[in-house]
Amino acid sequence: MATHTVSTPTGLLTALNTRYHKPALTLYLVVVLAHWAEHVAQAIQVYVLGWPLKEARGVLGMPFPWLVSSEWMHYGYALLMLIGLLMLRSGFTGRSRTWWNISLGIQVWHHLEHLLLLLQALTGNNLLGRPVPTSMIQLLVPRMELHLFYNGLVFVPMVVAMLLHRRPRPAERAAMRCACAVSPA
Repeated sequence: MATHTVSTPTGLLTALNTRYHKPALTLYLVVVLAHWAEHVAQAIQVYVLGWPLKEARGVLGMPFPWLVSSEWMHYGYALLMLIGLLMLRSGFTGRSRTWWNISLGIQVWHHLEHLLLLLQALTGNNLLGRPVPTSMIQLLVPRMELHLFYNGLVFVPMVVAMLLHRRPRPAERAAMRCACAVSPA
C-alpha cells in the first residue's frame, strides 16, 4: 500500500502565500491604506482647507516635515509596495491574479518614476534642468496630484484582486493554496 506524505510549506514566500496569506494581505492593506490616507489628507489640506502646498504635508508630515521632502522615504515606500506585490502574487489565482498583476504593472512604473526622482536628488542633475527632481509624468501633471493618482491607480486593482480572492469561482478556489476565501454560500 502506497503512503502519501504531505509536505509542509517551507520558506518565507511559500508561507506568505499559503498559511500566512490572509494576515500578510491584511498587514499589506493596512500599510497601503495608511499611505493612501496621507495623500488624501494632503489633498484635503490643499483643496478643502486652502493651505499652501508647502504647508500641506499630510498627517505624519506635520510633526515630521522631512517625510514629505525625502526622496529616500518616497522611494523606499515605492520599493516596499513593489516588493509586497511581488511577494504576495503567487497566492492569487484566476481573476484575482489578473487584477493583482495589473496593480503590479502600474507599481513597476510608479517605482521607476520614484527611482528617477531619487537619482536626481542624489546627483543634483534634475530632469530637463528643472529646479527640483521631476518625474516623467510630472512634466505634465503636478507632483501632489500625480502621486495621489498613482497611488489610487495601484490601489484600485489591488483591492479588486483582494475582493475576488476572497470570493473565488469554484475553479479558482480549487487552485488556491491559502485559506483566504470565505465559505461558499
